[in-house]
Amino acid sequence: MSTTTPINAKHLPLCFLTLIGIGLSPLAASDNGNTVSQWLDDSKTQLSLRYRFENVSQEGFDSDAEANTVRTRLSWTSSTQKALSFKLEIDDVRTLGSERFNNTANGEGTYPVVADPEGSEVNQAYVKYTNGDFSFTGGRQRINLDDQRFVGGVGWRQNEQTYDGVRFNYDHNELKADYSYIKNVNRIFGPEGSKANLDGDIHLLNIRQPINKDHTLTGFAYGLDFSDQSAFALSSNTVGVRYQGNFSGFKVLASLARQSDTGNNPVKYSANYALMELSGKLSPSVNWTAGHEILGSDEGTKAFNTPLATLHKFQGFADKFLGTPADGLRDSYLGLGVKVGDAKVKMTYHYFNSDEGGDKLGSEWDLALVYPLTKHLKALVKYADYQADEHASDTQKFHVQLQLAL
Repeated sequence: MSTTTPINAKHLPLCFLTLIGIGLSPLAASDNGNTVSQWLDDSKTQLSLRYRFENVSQEGFDSDAEANTVRTRLSWTSSTQKALSFKLEIDDVRTLGSERFNNTANGEGTYPVVADPEGSEVNQAYVKYTNGDFSFTGGRQRINLDDQRFVGGVGWRQNEQTYDGVRFNYDHNELKADYSYIKNVNRIFGPEGSKANLDGDIHLLNIRQPINKDHTLTGFAYGLDFSDQSAFALSSNTVGVRYQGNFSGFKVLASLARQSDTGNNPVKYSANYALMELSGKLSPSVNWTAGHEILGSDEGTKAFNTPLATLHKFQGFADKFLGTPADGLRDSYLGLGVKVGDAKVKMTYHYFNSDEGGDKLGSEWDLALVYPLTKHLKALVKYADYQADEHASDTQKFHVQLQLAL
């Protein structure tokens, strides 16, 4: 097992100052004495506040979870001078009132989970170098690939998932190549505790090439070799392809992937992934989505998993499938979205079966309403109703969120 120490909140300030020192070296040597002052004067500072009330009613618990949390985020981004720019972002998550919920770190196990632990941390701290079609980013950073089905930031939770490592991007004539090497994942369960980090050797390669203006192919290869024993079972190699197409009256999204064990994973397995999704418009203000997603299983021993994904976006807002069951999962879903004035409403129905054996796992209704109250203030209301069959337990979740961005 690796003895590498993850870069955490207390290590990041020193790392960031080192990166700034490296970045400022060519600027200090420059004949242009205004470079550093321009880098600072033309910088951008942003403040955002996000309040959320989350209620969880779950079968098997005598009491509902009731979480009132607020996230404060302060971001500073420099201008680009001599091809270099810098970013520093600080997050703070606090609970308002009593903790009548299990935030995964407070020991309140008599309540259902609302995974928003308190704490302050450096959410992002990086230096970026840009030269024509090429860019390099080093440090703690946000990484969202494609629709975040395999790699994302889990932006729904108050403590975002970010990545410590280096990232290389190449963008030329619509060809987009993206490679990252990550040493540590800062998870939503941080900033402190045994679940806060995933340390390891992580390689993320994503290459996107349009065929023409209506059709695009993306190839990806993700190698996740985790160092901590508790995460050995998540180590995997995944190789796949993704297709996006625009046709007359509808769009197609399709994806195929193959996953197998790697590193110290104690289970030897291979499993397939498949997605087919169609979407379109019934009118300028009404849209629809229909899809079928399969996370396969290797004869019930181990299933296809996506531990770095923004999982809340997929398989229902009730979050009952954050880890794929050993028998795999088939999710058939149908969604309808309506725009009424400035408000957007979306309703989605999911029907879940296992991949092996075809067992009925449950079904779920999801409803989301987004409404901009002002230019800077946005309201969100969400509701999820999961009815269990052969998986988990009946669960209802209700959210009210206000987000202010300045």
